[in-house]
Amino acid sequence: MKSVFVILTLTASLLTAAPIAPKNVAVLYNSQIAESKNLAEFYAKAREIPMQNLIGLPLPDSAQISRKDYDAKLRDPLRKAFIDRGWWSMGKTPQGKRVTISTKITTLVCMRGVPFKIPRSAISPSKETSKKLPATIAKNNEAAVDSELSALGQYGAPIHGALNNPYYKKDQPFSESGIPFMLLVGRIDAPDFTLCKRMITDAIATESRGLWGMCYLDLAKKGGGYAIGDQWLEIIAQLNRTTGIPTVIDRNKQTFTTNYPMNDAALYYGWYTTHKNGPLLNPEFRFRRGAIAVHLHSYSASNLRNANKNWTGPILAKGAAATVGNIYEPYLHMTHHFDILHDRLLKGYSLIEAAYMAMPMSSWQSVVLGDPLYRPFIHLNGSGKKDPEDRDYRAIRIANERWGNDPDHMVKKIRTAAAAKTNARLYEYLGLWHRDQKKPEVAIAFFQTASKKHIKKSDRLRQWLYTADIHRQNGNKSLAIATLKKAKETIGNIPESQTTQALLNILDPPAPPPATPKKTSPKK
Repeated sequence: MKSVFVILTLTASLLTAAPIAPKNVAVLYNSQIAESKNLAEFYAKAREIPMQNLIGLPLPDSAQISRKDYDAKLRDPLRKAFIDRGWWSMGKTPQGKRVTISTKITTLVCMRGVPFKIPRSAISPSKETSKKLPATIAKNNEAAVDSELSALGQYGAPIHGALNNPYYKKDQPFSESGIPFMLLVGRIDAPDFTLCKRMITDAIATESRGLWGMCYLDLAKKGGGYAIGDQWLEIIAQLNRTTGIPTVIDRNKQTFTTNYPMNDAALYYGWYTTHKNGPLLNPEFRFRRGAIAVHLHSYSASNLRNANKNWTGPILAKGAAATVGNIYEPYLHMTHHFDILHDRLLKGYSLIEAAYMAMPMSSWQSVVLGDPLYRPFIHLNGSGKKDPEDRDYRAIRIANERWGNDPDHMVKKIRTAAAAKTNARLYEYLGLWHRDQKKPEVAIAFFQTASKKHIKKSDRLRQWLYTADIHRQNGNKSLAIATLKKAKETIGNIPESQTTQALLNILDPPAPPPATPKKTSPKK
């Protein structure tokens, strides 16, 4: 019987969506900033986008643009360029408003240098808008530039509130959707131009072999109206289970603690804090090349050019190739639905298509950062360039594809391969799999073996953390504390050990310092 390691091909079970054609992509840059133009040309060359599809506009050199300047300096000149270049054919709605009825450009990519937010203006909503929308939304006319541009082909659209996204929940290439009046608008933007170029090259390089690695999910456990966010992450866990992507799930109220050893992170979905924390605080932490990483927060992209504030900037600065976020408050049900985003990525859609299929609203607050054409999972069928770093993850995927309907046989095959190769990653996967199957004792045994086989101390520590979390979730706090103390003693002093102490502070908080005695006035 062949080992899963030597099986290099398998029958495709996932239909891979057709890519967006480069000729259907336009690139927008700020003509006032030389580096913005340079980045546009770099991207066009990398993706073989015709140079005549580049558009330079003289825009403010700032993060935000006023509504007045957006209309006069960005929206109107861009519409004119689309018409003058023969990209749009125009018609009218039954109400007599101009609208795009056919288009040669489906995707617009904004380069760093193009402003990304429109602040709220003093314009009051119309009576019609006020009647249609809840008061909390009807008054909002602030917006993400990119989301506003997605409605470029709809003349006379209201600026207050949001528009329904007709591509939401679709499961077909945008070119087949029959929505000519809508643009898919993405952005290559980050804390600096060097990072922007790295995002492009990483996406293209990863497409040649596929995105392989671990997925980390960080639930919020806030309950109430927030429960839907955790449901999205649980659905992602289910998708990964059937796909064969090793997945670590934190179901505690706290986010991943400081310097959590989030090694080999190809995927990250989590929430809910204002600014970066957990693994991103570790100076040594880096995502895997090509990683997709997203943290849900109302203002996750409000400072997207800052490597230390909010989330999108720090995520990209730590090596991720792509993320999505919000410029202003979107309200939970009107932000990206992570489960749909992940599902469409797994099906081989581009980043921009997956993101827009996951977004209920347009002309609102969302932004998509990274190469919009990036398709990270086009090689889930086993194709693509083989990289030794991906070997174990490919093996796990193949095992799930071939024997997923016979779990006992699949586990036996992976266990045999793990023993033959003394493979820590496979033992770790078996531990995660058995924990997911509600078999904690078996899971702990595999984690213990994985800890012995792993070379890096941070990987070994993670196995201890799994075990401690099993005890914690089972209500055995004392055993969880004992496990963490043993981990601290065994692993020693490494940057990731801060996560052990952080967990101990949560489960076994130190006694408060003694109160300072009150000073008494001397008797007279």
